[in-house]
Amino acid sequence: MLPNDPLFQTVFWSALTVAFYMLAKRIYRRFPRTWTSPLLVTPVALIAIALSLHTGYADYIRSTHWLMLMLGPATVAFAIPIYEQRGLIRRVWPVLAFGVAAGSLTAIVCAYGMARLFDLNDVLRLSLLPRSISTPFAMTISGDIGGIPDLTALFVVVTGVTGAAVGDILLKVLPVHTALARGALFGMGAHGAGVARASQIGAEEGSIAGLVMVLVGLVNVLAAPLLAIVLRA
Repeated sequence: MLPNDPLFQTVFWSALTVAFYMLAKRIYRRFPRTWTSPLLVTPVALIAIALSLHTGYADYIRSTHWLMLMLGPATVAFAIPIYEQRGLIRRVWPVLAFGVAAGSLTAIVCAYGMARLFDLNDVLRLSLLPRSISTPFAMTISGDIGGIPDLTALFVVVTGVTGAAVGDILLKVLPVHTALARGALFGMGAHGAGVARASQIGAEEGSIAGLVMVLVGLVNVLAAPLLAIVLRA
């Protein structure tokens, strides 16, 4: 077991988290596979270490909470791809608006349907609803509607990794020929992991995926108060 000193635990777990993520990124660059995604490898490795050291989740998150706080500046930085792609937004804004609205509604309905199917309690259900949005936005929405932001972050990771894998399959079976359609598919269905996968397909696909991911997040954050009212009605 680790020493109980808070400073030691903060340094240890923070350094280990960053080190594992950097190592996982190097592995993914060399072997780009779904199962080598940093979003999958890093948490699995950390869970294994935490279990071997008999460290609970509460101790881990308390030691690495500052990393979660960094999501705030990351959210502000999302304005950059919107500005860079302003020309594209002007050209295809009706398609983007319809796609973002339809995709967001589908994601929420599917999440709600799964929660009902598995008879999840209210807290788990509310934590699951924002799973198809990038982590900073999803955690914000989860807190606003009564979910558990940390649990929502886990659902986001699972959705991203799974969505990126399913996206590859869909590209093989569906007639998706344009960069706009391919990028939007990954940006809507797999957020951060999808953007990484779309960037491997092409620069334009990656840019569009990033743009769609940001727009979906912004729309859902703005709609979160309304969603909370509907869910509590």
